[in-house]
Amino acid sequence: MSVTAARGFTASGVSAGIKDSGAPDLALVVNRGPSYAAAAVFTSNRVQAAPVRWSRRVIGDGALAAVVLNSGGANACTGPAGEDDARAMAERTARALRVEAEQVAVCSTGLIGVPLPMDRVTAGIDAAAAELSEDGGEAAAIAIKTTDSVHKTAVASGSGPDSGPRSGSGPEPDRGPGPGWTVGGMAKGAGMLAPGLATMLVVLTTDADVSAPTLDSALRQAVRTTFDRVDSDGCMSTNDTVLLLASGASGVRPDPAEFAEAVHDVCLDLALRLVADAEGASKEIEVRVVGAASEQDAVTVGRSIARNNLLKCALHGEDPNWGRVLSAIGTTSAVFDPDRLDVSINGVRVCRDGAAGEPRDKVDLSGRAVTVAVDLRSGDASATIWTNDLTAAYVHENSAYSS
Repeated sequence: MSVTAARGFTASGVSAGIKDSGAPDLALVVNRGPSYAAAAVFTSNRVQAAPVRWSRRVIGDGALAAVVLNSGGANACTGPAGEDDARAMAERTARALRVEAEQVAVCSTGLIGVPLPMDRVTAGIDAAAAELSEDGGEAAAIAIKTTDSVHKTAVASGSGPDSGPRSGSGPEPDRGPGPGWTVGGMAKGAGMLAPGLATMLVVLTTDADVSAPTLDSALRQAVRTTFDRVDSDGCMSTNDTVLLLASGASGVRPDPAEFAEAVHDVCLDLALRLVADAEGASKEIEVRVVGAASEQDAVTVGRSIARNNLLKCALHGEDPNWGRVLSAIGTTSAVFDPDRLDVSINGVRVCRDGAAGEPRDKVDLSGRAVTVAVDLRSGDASATIWTNDLTAAYVHENSAYSS
């Protein structure tokens, strides 16, 4: 499962020497056509890395031929030189692929404020271009890791223009002739996971014949309920980028709703993999809010709960402290009656009508999966936010990140 699951794409990942460890740190994803439609969503942080600024500009015409990505350095807060470096990465990639620089998106991830070693980066781009392959998706996904413990890929497919998407963890779809279409993707991210995307880079590819406006609509719909609902630590990155490229190589023009569903499935798969790999996490926490007066109320309440460090510490210690859930709800402007709130933790309703419910010792928190379900009893809207617990390992990793 990878960005090369879809026909019309090649990719590679190499060790360019950006990371002191010598681990893979530079990737290319190339669209071989015949279509080059593309869409993107970027961080909403007002401090934006040079690659984000470059990619925002070049995606304006709804077309991309390639994406160059590096780990080991964010190229953020690096001044005019950083802008020049982002452009140089696009230009070197364009030269190697014989395309225009304005057809190349640039993505970087790593430590903020440190210039990239451009001699190594440009040599790495040449090396990556020489290794491009239809089987290079996994290598590309590995090359964009930073604090990730595993690389992250996903795929969904449809068998024809009138069939719905199919997703899963099985083998990649056959690239041979046939009516099928595919959406593949890769992601990196393990910390700074908060709305406005996360500290993540995501590249999605499809061989469906889809226009840029349709790609943009599907991507924005998917991001709104997947990546934008991941809230690991409340910290927003400067480099977040999600790209969706279409080659049209399948020759199939799917129903827009079915295509959007496939994009959503891949984004959700990748988003949950980000939470599962969050730095130091020992619990994957799903905060499910129902009975809200509006979807925005549900999101606001879910986010407040997901960001409550006291609750995250309690769940790490396997303490079903529902009082901290109510306390988080109470800080929001959502519509609710404090005396009608219900809270369940892993299926046990520990709070009923804003007071103690079933005995908390019935809650089993020994596993990794935790579900906190809240009923505001104020309407029919709902939303889900995904987060993780707060551990000593998270503190350690982030205290030593730049050393």
